[in-house]
Amino acid sequence: MKIKNIVTVALLLAPVMILANSGHHVDPEATRYFKLTGRVDDFWQRVLNFAIFAGIVYYLVANPIKDFFKGRSTDIANQIKEIEAKLEESKNEEKLAQENLVKAQNKAKEIISDSSIEAKILVDNIISKSEEALISMEKHLEEKMEVEKKKMVKATISELLESGIDSSDIAIDSSKVVSLISKKVA
Repeated sequence: MKIKNIVTVALLLAPVMILANSGHHVDPEATRYFKLTGRVDDFWQRVLNFAIFAGIVYYLVANPIKDFFKGRSTDIANQIKEIEAKLEESKNEEKLAQENLVKAQNKAKEIISDSSIEAKILVDNIISKSEEALISMEKHLEEKMEVEKKKMVKATISELLESGIDSSDIAIDSSKVVSLISKKVA
């Protein structure tokens, strides 16, 4: 506050020192002023008028200016607090997002592990079912071949019986009949 007062007094006295008249020089305007007013100089009256004006301006403007800057300081402090709160909130959200990311990565690894186990189980099931189906098809094929073989034997025997036996063939012994039948079957 002292520095402010010293600066104010220096600013008020600076024009006095700069414009100080040594008295050796006679200004034609000053003589004209003297003739009109009857005074040599009105410097002190002007200083008094300026001091009164400055006091009135200070009285009228100082408090609103102080209030403006106090309000502005308060607004800035509030904005800083809001920004800090948002920054803290965003840091918390970032931490939460990081935790969720780690959880998601662990869940993804777990899902991959589970899916590989399930895939292996499915492959094993498919292989076992395929083997069972193959065995079943082989059995079915063997049964079908046996049935077809029996059908062919019956057809051959019935063909032989219907067409190939006459009275001259009856004297043939049993070994001859077997060889004839085996030739037809083959």
